[in-house]
Amino acid sequence: MERRSFIKKVMIATGGIALSFKSNVLYALSSVGTVSGKVTATGKGLAGVYVTDGYSVVKTDNKGAYNIKTDDRAEFVYISVPAGYDFPHEDKVAKFYHPLKEASKFDFELKALGKNDDKHNFILWADPQVKNAKDVEQMMTTSVPDVQDVLKTMKGEHVHGICVGDLVWDGLEMFKDYKKAVTTMDIPFFQALGNHDEDYRQGGDETSDKTFKANFGPTYYSFNRGKAHYIVLDDVRYLGKEREYDGYIVDQQMEWLKKDLATVAKDTLILLCLHIPVHNAVKNNTDLYKLLEPFKQVHILSGHTHYHRNVQIAPNIYEHNHGTVCGAWWTGPVCEDGTPRGYGVYNVDGTDLKWHYKSTGQDRNYQMALYADDLTNQKRVIANVWDWDEQWKVEYWVDGAAKGVMENQKGMDPLAVKLYMGDKMPEKGRYFVEPRKTDHLFIAHLDANAKKIEVVATDRFGRKYESELAV
Repeated sequence: MERRSFIKKVMIATGGIALSFKSNVLYALSSVGTVSGKVTATGKGLAGVYVTDGYSVVKTDNKGAYNIKTDDRAEFVYISVPAGYDFPHEDKVAKFYHPLKEASKFDFELKALGKNDDKHNFILWADPQVKNAKDVEQMMTTSVPDVQDVLKTMKGEHVHGICVGDLVWDGLEMFKDYKKAVTTMDIPFFQALGNHDEDYRQGGDETSDKTFKANFGPTYYSFNRGKAHYIVLDDVRYLGKEREYDGYIVDQQMEWLKKDLATVAKDTLILLCLHIPVHNAVKNNTDLYKLLEPFKQVHILSGHTHYHRNVQIAPNIYEHNHGTVCGAWWTGPVCEDGTPRGYGVYNVDGTDLKWHYKSTGQDRNYQMALYADDLTNQKRVIANVWDWDEQWKVEYWVDGAAKGVMENQKGMDPLAVKLYMGDKMPEKGRYFVEPRKTDHLFIAHLDANAKKIEVVATDRFGRKYESELAV
């Protein structure tokens, strides 16, 4: 419930394991220790690989060796996996790090892909957010098989996954169920921390991610594939009281991010993944935008809201705030804005990025829903085009006659209203779910004698999606 209150305030205010671990226990680390090791592939050192403890960033020498003086707060040593190499994983859960315990030497061994990775794909999950066995059953019988079907169309291509938080719903013992989903999908998956993935009542922000780290490692890191540089951040600042938090990127991460971005060419495609949407819910978003300003193309990928929205923040910065895997908390087929349960599918070609929203259980071309109702002496048609942005065009035909573009309006999706409106809805419980206004609705008023409407939505890439409805 606290999460819902937070969102309201915001709206008002604004193959195989590719990495082997070789640790030599030499001495217990003091408050500040020096860690060293090598990054290799087929036994040969890899030069120019970036290694970090979350505070400093160093580069391997021409023999693949590194030395890093660790901060006394550091918990891991980890690499930014370079382009051209398999992503390290355990049962497909990304594992590119070593916990800093009683050792001072950590080697990383990578495996070359053997095929150029400038072209690759990734799946973007937001908020699977399972709370109980019934939720898990829905995830495993609907969402996971849907991804598997999509992956069949990408056979032989490079593909990985990213989940931008709320892997579970407070019950952190259910991380095992999320991991099972990842293993079943059978692609390497990276994870971001969500507000429902935290330990509550164990202190402040610095202790709230203990269980997440034990399962998934660092909460902020980077990796590379082709000409794209991926960054995962933790923008959930736990305020130390029950479930209170805000959207904020703490100084420690900002300082690390400066160092990480300094290693990246300005024409690189930047893909920044985190949980809480930046454009309207991260308090220090202007500081983040300033760091991203020099880069030619930046895409921010977020979740959290249980609705879908695309926002052009600046000429070079675009945010995709994703509809969720769980929809409206597993209570119905759509999110609170009428976007179907689903996830993002992204195709990278060099520094070019294309995407579409994949609705669970639907064809890839299912990109809108049409609704009609009768008014006084006329009919009204509403089109919900969930992946819309301002470069789309939504046109319509009535009984075969072209009528031009539909009018863009804010409003509530009719199906979401039917399923979720009221304190006794939805019927499956979780009565906090309510329909939400969205900016991706389109309206047309028709003559009372009209029989059929056809709608064609053309996306920013020139792809056309068609739907028709008898009225």
